[in-house]
Amino acid sequence: MNKVGAYARNYGIVWAALLLFLLLAITTPAFLTVDNLRNIMDQQAVTLIVAVFATIVLISGGFDVSLSAVYILAPLVALRMMESNQSGWILMLVGTAVGVLCGLLNGFVVAKGRINAFIATLATSLIIFGLAYLVSGGSILRITNVDMRAIATTKILGITSATWIAVVCVVVAMILLERTRFGRYVFAVGGNRESARLAGVPVDRVVIWAFTLAGLSAGLAGSLNAARTLTAQASDDFGLVFTVIAAVVVGGTSIAGGSGAIWRTVVGVFFIALLGNGFNLNGIDPIVQRIVQGLVILAAVGADAWSRSQRE
Repeated sequence: MNKVGAYARNYGIVWAALLLFLLLAITTPAFLTVDNLRNIMDQQAVTLIVAVFATIVLISGGFDVSLSAVYILAPLVALRMMESNQSGWILMLVGTAVGVLCGLLNGFVVAKGRINAFIATLATSLIIFGLAYLVSGGSILRITNVDMRAIATTKILGITSATWIAVVCVVVAMILLERTRFGRYVFAVGGNRESARLAGVPVDRVVIWAFTLAGLSAGLAGSLNAARTLTAQASDDFGLVFTVIAAVVVGGTSIAGGSGAIWRTVVGVFFIALLGNGFNLNGIDPIVQRIVQGLVILAAVGADAWSRSQRE
């Protein structure tokens, strides 16, 4: 019975996602079409890029609320720097660099300032949102070079380049977390920071790297989205980070740190995507969608708390 319980805890999200997929395939005619499935993958590319690296932050015991702000600021800075010489690759490089700088800032504030990660990144998110308004001048920045869309929309084997970039990010995050010393350190720091420090783990460096990678992913994702939509605009919308955290938690990564996996986040992202897609195809009221999604997140966090209590 214990083995069955452990199996359910470890792979419950997989069975839930498969069950949801089958339910939608049976009950919703428009769901199981090539165009719809490709659309789901393309729409989730940006979320997936950010979520897999946010997973590393959560496993390390951190929490990054500023990812939405970095996502918004990065392409604005890149577009201001390019002026009339608009290049897709410059957009991606500058946007990613902005993300790295924001991630470094968060990492240093949390690691060296010994400030709670949630409070620290909430504060830096307000700063970054403010910078986004200053950089944009309160206006929408438009990309006039329509060829820049190719970075995100080029079809390779029928899949958009944005989706392929997300796949590469997933692979890189998995290698970092599962095949490197850094990955082992991340789990150690998230499990018990003081014990990890006593064991010789460079805790501050691990924390800084985790936040830097998350910032990099948000800058990359924001730039990719700007290339796809040909616009960038300042706002104070926390929507992306809420979606990302929801996917990571629903996937089964512990919000308390010390346990989790990239594959769990991938399944979590697509579980929430399938839920939203099924709601939209069936014309479910958006208010009802919010209620159900909130209940799903509560159930996931509750399951995590129960699982930890069983292990203690």
